[in-house]
Amino acid sequence: MIFTPVPIHGAFLIDLEPIADDRGSFARAFCRREFAEAGIEFDVVQCNLARSKSAGVVRGLHYQRSPADERKLVRCVAGSIFDVMADLRPDSPTFRRAWWTELDTIERRALLIPPGVAHGYQSLKDGTEVFYMTDQYYTPKLETGVRFDDPVLGIPWPLPAGDVSPRDRRWPLLQAGEAGGDGA
Repeated sequence: MIFTPVPIHGAFLIDLEPIADDRGSFARAFCRREFAEAGIEFDVVQCNLARSKSAGVVRGLHYQRSPADERKLVRCVAGSIFDVMADLRPDSPTFRRAWWTELDTIERRALLIPPGVAHGYQSLKDGTEVFYMTDQYYTPKLETGVRFDDPVLGIPWPLPAGDVSPRDRRWPLLQAGEAGGDGA
């Protein structure tokens, strides 16, 4: 695996290193030892699979508060997504900065999202599926978020926001006058 830092402190794009032959290819999608060699402690406790029926569905932006703040490894396994992170850690050098990229089944990249960083995405194709691993159990009472359309973050969603859950529409807005987004 190839770990490339992105403009959110502690976050990485992770590329596979496939071994190909006439049949196709093989690549390691996760290896605790390789993560440790890259200086990343990631003890997976839960894996989740989310399916969005239509293009335009927005999920997020959410994260969990301490003591259940979680690290996530996100990969699109069907279709494609516009994936977004917003750093909400007050002590981070990238506090209140947003960053985005596309994940799809062609490049097969993954995104490692650090604890305290809100995450969300928009499905770009019908039938999109996202597989993600976490190092904390889902703890509903510690889940929080920020609105997907927060003007402070300035996220340029590529499609009109289709189906957004009532919960995701109710997350608070950040305070105006703070630093905004910066995509890739």
